[in-house]
Amino acid sequence: MTVRHPLNLTAGCLLLLCCNSDRCVEAQQELPAGLQKLRLLYKDDFQSDSLARWEPTDATAWRIESIGDNRVYSQFKRRSKYEPPVRSPYNRSLLRDVIVGDLVLDVRLQSTIPDYGHRDLCLFFGYQDASHFYYVHLGKKADDHANQIFIVDGKPRKKISITSTKGTNWDDKWHHVRLVRVTETGEIRVYFDDMRKPIMTARDRSFLWGRVGVGSFDDTGRFDDLRLHGLPVTAKPRR
Repeated sequence: MTVRHPLNLTAGCLLLLCCNSDRCVEAQQELPAGLQKLRLLYKDDFQSDSLARWEPTDATAWRIESIGDNRVYSQFKRRSKYEPPVRSPYNRSLLRDVIVGDLVLDVRLQSTIPDYGHRDLCLFFGYQDASHFYYVHLGKKADDHANQIFIVDGKPRKKISITSTKGTNWDDKWHHVRLVRVTETGEIRVYFDDMRKPIMTARDRSFLWGRVGVGSFDDTGRFDDLRLHGLPVTAKPRR
């Protein structure tokens, strides 16, 4: 399947979101060095009732919610009916019809679960099928199974982080997360609010293309103002 998108990135600028009270306004910020070639492939502020572009593992766990005059994508069930084939997150919603290699994914996230040690939200990328993908686990307290970058490669998830932090400082506020993927080197970088210094890094070239998505391991959260920059690729059958 070849995916083509007519959207173009103007002047190498990325539309990001800055919060002012409960309202968000768009601001421009350059893409990371070396990634100015990436194009804006998809953006979603979830103001429409349609979720046709999204594919959740369990549609009954996801909905559009209104918060004041804003609307967001909400994963509101802590444990959905989905059972992964190998140990990996239970809650996932993937963007349809966009297969990408190099990417910059920006999204605002809000954790909605009461505070505890493994409070988390996740970002998915390089997704090829239910047993082969990467994900970022943004967990409250780090260990070998939390607050890391993981690969799922036909067996239970495995940590591939080279660097991480002691934990992601979740509260009930909205936060801006950026995921950067460079396939040539295998580089993966994750940023949380501060776009100058990554909170996690990894290097792996097992999957050089795939779909992207949002979700959590077994918690709840909301997502808004998603921007995906990248270069679309043609999916190849797994060997």
